[in-house]
Amino acid sequence: GTIVGVVGVGQDISARKNAETRVSMLAADLRLLIDSANAPIIGIDAFGCVNEWNNKAAEITGYAKDEVVGCYLVRDFIIDEYKTAVNGVLHKALEGSETDNFEFPFVTKSGERVEILLNATKRTDREGKIVGMVGVGQDITELKRGQAELTRVANDLRLLIDTANAPIFGINAEGRVNEWNRKMAAITGFSKDDVFGKDLV
Repeated sequence: GTIVGVVGVGQDISARKNAETRVSMLAADLRLLIDSANAPIIGIDAFGCVNEWNNKAAEITGYAKDEVVGCYLVRDFIIDEYKTAVNGVLHKALEGSETDNFEFPFVTKSGERVEILLNATKRTDREGKIVGMVGVGQDITELKRGQAELTRVANDLRLLIDTANAPIFGINAEGRVNEWNRKMAAITGFSKDDVFGKDLV
């Protein structure tokens, strides 16, 4: 029994190393894409805890990724009146059903409300088992504010026309009545319902 040498057996693993390098580079590219996307990207695990939070999500909400990862998305960040609806969308995604264009309000770190339009889809592991949900969203807060302002102005104009102390009527391109205020009804004896949609002449 004296040791006189060592015998080694080798194997060329260059192909495996190259494949690992390519996978690693792809993962880094995907991480960069997610983090730098111009849309909020939010992911949860099967229990509803945040596990993905890109830079845009942080910018919109004021919460950094390290502040939200591990927190329950619905319980901790969705206003009470929307918790059930948002929970339903997330559970549908966790069951494999995608949801497109779901609107919900999100509470920011400063306590403000932002409106998010979200597309939610399942996240799977290598075997195809659903392990979570990922959502890609859009901040539609300004759009919603604009819509609310337009509705307010339209309601104000409607009230102004209806309560004006002068008779106001309107017709469409076919000559049919499409506006008839209270003063017009008082003067003519015809209510808006009597004349609306009928030929003026």
